[in-house]
Amino acid sequence: MTNITTKPDSLQPAAEMAVDLFDNWFDPIETEVRARARGFIEELIRGELEAVLARPRYGRSPMVGKEEESAGVAGHRHGSRTRSLTGTFGPIEIAVPRARLTTPEGKTTEWKSQALRAYQRRTLAADALIASSYLAGTNTRRVRRALAALFGGTIGKDTVSRTWRKVKSDWDAWNSRSLAEEPIMRLILDGTVVRVRLDRKATSISLLIVLGVRADGQKVLLAIRSMGGESAEAWRMVLDDLIKRGLKRPEFLIVDGAPGLDKAIAAVWDGVPVQRCTVHKHRNLLAHAPERLHEEITADYNDMIYATTPEEIAVRRKAFIRKWRLKHRAVIDSLDEAGDRLFTFARLPPSQWRSLRTTNAIERLHEEFKRRIKTQTVLPSADTAAMLFWALLASGQINMRKVDGWQTLATKPTDQPIDLAA
Repeated sequence: MTNITTKPDSLQPAAEMAVDLFDNWFDPIETEVRARARGFIEELIRGELEAVLARPRYGRSPMVGKEEESAGVAGHRHGSRTRSLTGTFGPIEIAVPRARLTTPEGKTTEWKSQALRAYQRRTLAADALIASSYLAGTNTRRVRRALAALFGGTIGKDTVSRTWRKVKSDWDAWNSRSLAEEPIMRLILDGTVVRVRLDRKATSISLLIVLGVRADGQKVLLAIRSMGGESAEAWRMVLDDLIKRGLKRPEFLIVDGAPGLDKAIAAVWDGVPVQRCTVHKHRNLLAHAPERLHEEITADYNDMIYATTPEEIAVRRKAFIRKWRLKHRAVIDSLDEAGDRLFTFARLPPSQWRSLRTTNAIERLHEEFKRRIKTQTVLPSADTAAMLFWALLASGQINMRKVDGWQTLATKPTDQPIDLAA
């Protein structure tokens, strides 16, 4: 007779023990995260109501003299109701306070939270996660399976479809919105190449990006269009659309030096000061020289570009030209191609120079966008490529800060360019 024995716990495979330990360790942390999220949201909504009524729960309205006057809106609380909310922390149940507010006509109306919209069942971050998964080429069934564990199995096919339709409608509205009231003073224009699937074949397309800088220094995305390349016609379509929607003539432009963009700008905004990106030009110089000269070229170029005064820039440029005209003429030919526009930044206060010299504001967005999609060598379509880029900003996953030197944005460029005579 064969004896059947079981292994003692001490002899369980290490992998099984590791899984058990991980599960036991993760469960209480997940519970704690959800509890903290629930507590934070409830406290946020309670604080919102207290601000409206100008008094805490069970508190009395402030007394002024002999008459009772409320610093907030007249009204009273009456219990709470339970709402279900799904976020990146999973599904939770939250208690939302209720209140009746007195209107100027003497009637009462139900108070509505601005932090948690009526009928809202998911956080913006959760919707952004669903939408970005769909944008990345995953169908509704796969999105539901992939996010089931995170959202506790509460995401169905219809939810994914509704979220996608909402994102698509927001995208269409964003593309057609009026720009007449946007106080845009400066534009940064650049393009980037991505791989998408067209007719079942991987194809390279260009995403043409336009960032605006408002009068208060805040950067804002104005346009993103998927095009076959960066031709003059492609850029002209982008600029014409901005003008059609009311964008006013900008006071300053920062470009990457693409010939097509230069032609398009000359056709619509001739005479606006243009700054060529100094980083792009640096790459051009290195491309015209052998690798053994790259370090020396870089040192001389940075001395010139990052000088602290216009006069110092002019002196160092003359020295750069004298040296490299003799040492490697192709470098100077490339530098001359940019002309005055490589130093347009010197016509404005030095406090702005850092944000004026380059198109880095867009380059950083390009890097973040490509970091997010690096696991996909090919995006599903040209349209979803542009939408995904926009969604990263619209959902708050990428934030843009004010430009350096925004306090002096009202200063106009001087009419006299830097002396570039060699």
